[in-house]
Amino acid sequence: MKTDVEYLEFMWPMRHFLITCGDIETKSNIIAVSFCMPVSKEPPLIACAIGRRTYSYKLIESAKELIVNVPPKELKAKIYYCGFNSGFQVDKFKETGLTPRPARKVKAPIVDECIAHMECKVRQEIETGDKILFIGEVIEAYADEALLKGERKVEYAKGDFPRKIYATRFKSS
Repeated sequence: MKTDVEYLEFMWPMRHFLITCGDIETKSNIIAVSFCMPVSKEPPLIACAIGRRTYSYKLIESAKELIVNVPPKELKAKIYYCGFNSGFQVDKFKETGLTPRPARKVKAPIVDECIAHMECKVRQEIETGDKILFIGEVIEAYADEALLKGERKVEYAKGDFPRKIYATRFKSS
């Protein structure tokens, strides 16, 4: 016998990313996302799904740029903080102690503690239900030298199914 389940539960564990957006000089934000993937090699495009009611959506919609930061597994607790708290209410850089640094080509900051960064200009937005799929062209990509020299392993932060966010999807009939 088979029973109804939350479809997303079987897509985890997924890699987490920290998306930064806004302007390092004025207002910026960090949002944790798992719905992020490459969609084209030429041109280099990344798709990231962001909830349309989030502070990050507002900032990305306005600036038309974002940064995909690749966090190491040591940042797992801070990733969860950024995923479960809203930029409308808190300054996530301040609350997590993560360090904003100027990016190379966009106004949003990078997260200095992350191991790689992909700066993107938004090229397309697709409505997908409760999320907007931002298609960003990667205009600059860089990583810690220790990774390139083989002195550090790429161990990505992965997470379990986020019941706090998705457990309420199915309502009792």
